[in-house]
Amino acid sequence: MKIVMKKIYYILLISIIGFFYSCDSFLDVVPDNIPTIDNAFSDKNNAEKYLFTCYSYLPEFSGNHTNPALFGDDIWYSAQHQYEGFLIAQGLQNVTSVINDYWSGQNSSTPLFTGIRDCNTFLDKIGGVRDLDAYQRVMWTAEVKFLKAYYHYYLLRMYGPIPIVDESTPVSAKTDVIKVTRQPVDSCFAYVVRLMDEAIADLPDQLATPLTSLGRITKPIAMSIKAEILVTAASPLFNGNTVLSDLKNKNGQVLFNHVFDSKKWDKAAVACKDAIDKCESLSMGLYQSTDYKQSYKMNDTTLLVATLRGSVTDPWNKELVWGSTKGDNNQLQRLCSPRWFSYVAAATSPQHSPTLKMAEEFYTEHGVPIDEDTTFHYAERYDLRTATPEEFRYVEPGQQTAGLNFNREPRFYSSISFDRGAWFGNGSTTLPKEIPFYIHNRKGEYSSIFEIYEYSPTGMFPKKLVNINSIVQNQNQFVSERYAFPIMRMADLYLLYAEALNETKNVPDESVYENIDKVRQRAGLNGVVESWNKYSTFPNKPSTKEGMREIIQRERCIELAFEGHRYWDLRRWMTAPKKMNNPVKGWNVTASNILDYYRVTTLYNQKFTVKDYFTPISEQEILKNPKLVQNIGW
Repeated sequence: MKIVMKKIYYILLISIIGFFYSCDSFLDVVPDNIPTIDNAFSDKNNAEKYLFTCYSYLPEFSGNHTNPALFGDDIWYSAQHQYEGFLIAQGLQNVTSVINDYWSGQNSSTPLFTGIRDCNTFLDKIGGVRDLDAYQRVMWTAEVKFLKAYYHYYLLRMYGPIPIVDESTPVSAKTDVIKVTRQPVDSCFAYVVRLMDEAIADLPDQLATPLTSLGRITKPIAMSIKAEILVTAASPLFNGNTVLSDLKNKNGQVLFNHVFDSKKWDKAAVACKDAIDKCESLSMGLYQSTDYKQSYKMNDTTLLVATLRGSVTDPWNKELVWGSTKGDNNQLQRLCSPRWFSYVAAATSPQHSPTLKMAEEFYTEHGVPIDEDTTFHYAERYDLRTATPEEFRYVEPGQQTAGLNFNREPRFYSSISFDRGAWFGNGSTTLPKEIPFYIHNRKGEYSSIFEIYEYSPTGMFPKKLVNINSIVQNQNQFVSERYAFPIMRMADLYLLYAEALNETKNVPDESVYENIDKVRQRAGLNGVVESWNKYSTFPNKPSTKEGMREIIQRERCIELAFEGHRYWDLRRWMTAPKKMNNPVKGWNVTASNILDYYRVTTLYNQKFTVKDYFTPISEQEILKNPKLVQNIGW
């Protein structure tokens, strides 16, 4: 299938030599074929292939098989699907065949401990490459140090305390040396940050040859990920966690420090500020309406909604700090897109479905929660309402849909589409008067359920993840404009900074408001103080630390919706038991009658317990290494 792209810029991060990409346990020693390893570093070209091998272990962030964070309580599929993250969201994780097992590389994942081993081999051998100039040696070393640190961090966030694998294991090492133990979380974070600092010192500000190197690590990427790491380390899951205080090594070593340390938030705030300063010095910032490439003069409302989508899907825009080029997000875009023709063949495969909970998470047009806005009819949000001609940019005029879909903030309309909702794009960007397509999703209509797999079980579609220039050309051809799936955006960084600053203060001040308000103002909203004062039933909420914590957390869930952040955020905040012990709901998509269609339907009764904070270590790994202890609850 043809993929439309604006530039040629993707680096293939693949394994060139088969044995380098092993799915063996991380406990395996370095391959004993020493001449072969030496040959891999015999010259610059071979060493660069090994560098790309180190990159190849990065997860495929846009993959619905490979990224469990694309699922949770925000995205749902029909019951027939077996995507790995969807199974985890249904509580089907297990210890015998761990789903998305990045520890050992099983079940649609890469073996990150093997990746760490290959990084260690690279760092050991790169000094002996004869034709590599000093600048490249230093830069490549820094890139691999970043990857090594990031792989440790990814495992730490997923499994909790992990072994630190800092050096290559000699072939002659005794079995007891190979069988390592899990380290306390504070030691893990300290190690990752130290290694990240070493990488930051030698990474370039920008890529010298971006057309051939996009996807490679730079200083702003490393500084921004360091900021995220330190915010994670300061968060309740890892800072003063008493719920998991019983997790200990077999020698009695405590793996979670149950004493809260406020200094972790101070360090996180400094790292966020440093990362923002570096990014802004390189002309990075929030993607604004002036950055959006208009094919003709748009109405301001249409332009804002298009801009908010573009902040995620406009390839390599100024807001993207780090984007993933691994995998093919053409597939993800197909899973997010409704059908526009009568069902004959599947040009798109609508499956990736926002939950009703997420539709209710977004603010009203006044920038406050729907259950707090004094002007929003919250109790009647499921009642039907008819769209006026003036509302055509959001809802099809003269058609009825739920009151929930009216008078919402621009990010709601840029992120979610619904029955009778507007979908600007799919070829309509050049039509006169900005006439959008409208989704018709009641049973028997072109976007609705036709068979058990390819439909939205909630009746909603995450158009945020579909590039506005991607188009269904006919009944069996979907042409997508590919983009780098965002791992870190500037909006993410500003909100991390606001969160860290709020936690360092007894009472929030202008510095906290300033960073969250940047993101809100780009979304067409007033600042938090003004919005809550004018429209909220809790006008003083922004004046307290606890109130601002709640506001910042919700702002992250809205701004970063469907990008894979909520999964980790709810865990690190330890709010997952409150948020995820609830039924997953949507509209009754099997109905053709409008009154029956807009009946709230429970799709699944989701549960979240203490054991769900972390992925279990597979039984096979524990059998191989009796020094390992299992996570609590498994």
